[in-house]
Amino acid sequence: MSTHPEIREGVRAVCSGFGAEYWRTCDREHRFPQEFHDAMAAGGWIGIAVPEAYGGGGAGISEAAAVMEEVAASGAAMNGASAIHLSVFGMNPVVRHGSEEMRRRYLPRVADGSLQVAFGVTEPDAGLDTTAITTTARRDGDRYLVRGRKVWTSKAPFCDKVLLLVRTTPRAEVTKRTDGLSLLLADLQRPEVTITPIDKLGRNAVVSCEVVYDDLPVDAADLVGEEGRGFRLILDGLNPERILIAAEALGTGRAALAAAVAYAKERTVFGRPIGQNQGIAFPLAEAHMRLRAASLVIADAAARYDAGEPCGEQANTAKFLAAEAAFFAADRAVQTLGGFGYATEYDVSRYFTEARLMRLAPLPQEMVLNHVAEHVLGLPRSY
Repeated sequence: MSTHPEIREGVRAVCSGFGAEYWRTCDREHRFPQEFHDAMAAGGWIGIAVPEAYGGGGAGISEAAAVMEEVAASGAAMNGASAIHLSVFGMNPVVRHGSEEMRRRYLPRVADGSLQVAFGVTEPDAGLDTTAITTTARRDGDRYLVRGRKVWTSKAPFCDKVLLLVRTTPRAEVTKRTDGLSLLLADLQRPEVTITPIDKLGRNAVVSCEVVYDDLPVDAADLVGEEGRGFRLILDGLNPERILIAAEALGTGRAALAAAVAYAKERTVFGRPIGQNQGIAFPLAEAHMRLRAASLVIADAAARYDAGEPCGEQANTAKFLAAEAAFFAADRAVQTLGGFGYATEYDVSRYFTEARLMRLAPLPQEMVLNHVAEHVLGLPRSY
């Protein structure tokens, strides 16, 4: 938790202007935290991992993870982290594989916060089986026409662009099921696109949407990398995504633990603070240790990624352990506050629902276990 102290101090300074009531209001009213987004952009934090040549800070995933952890730990939790997550590192496929013209056209605007980009991969009938997606892009002269449906597209109403995984060659015509997929940087606010918010349990300041594409035109120049190799481009982004999600979960767990500790010190029952009781103190001490352990795994995974070393095991482990630690901390925070833990004015119920999400997204814990069982332990593939 002590890595990159100057970055953490700078992020905390921005976040200090957005207190608990701000986040309660945004969540309650389903209102995107635009003021927070703009303040983070003005501070240069959104562009921290964009290369310097395109107006960014040129930092790595280690620095980006520190930013996202501190955002969540400030009390913004996943609402705050999700408001800027994709801008901080989601354009990595364009950085790595986009044309020079594409980088120069889009990355400076991502770095300064003027361009928000959504991510469209998941489909209702494919789920985690990405190769089974049915959204297609048909070549039509110097453009593609996209038709299909995506779900869980975050921030869709507020984004001008979407990184869209589509099938450009029918699955029946490719040798490997991972072939024939392409990645397009498409316009999102067009009449050919229908965006419908999904009503959900929590993290409601950042909307998640079903998005239907009805022959959406996309310039061929907005193809990222090579046609038919989009699946590999998506794979490039999985490890950094899991590292960032782990950092955000860690920050959310820290926020929940801090709230619980403060309450346990102040709340007096039977003439003494409830934190004096081991039944309260021990679970909070355990929560701290779980979060601390997760922070070390996150730091290791980020360092490996930035050094260009293999980090699949570490990134997946970080996501798994951080999600579990965050949920444990948030659950114990609710228990510590008792009935007030269920009251929205104390915030821990918000941390609880948002920490629970991290055990599902961007992939469920069971898929992490599948990865470790198969790729680390060498056990037979189970799916």
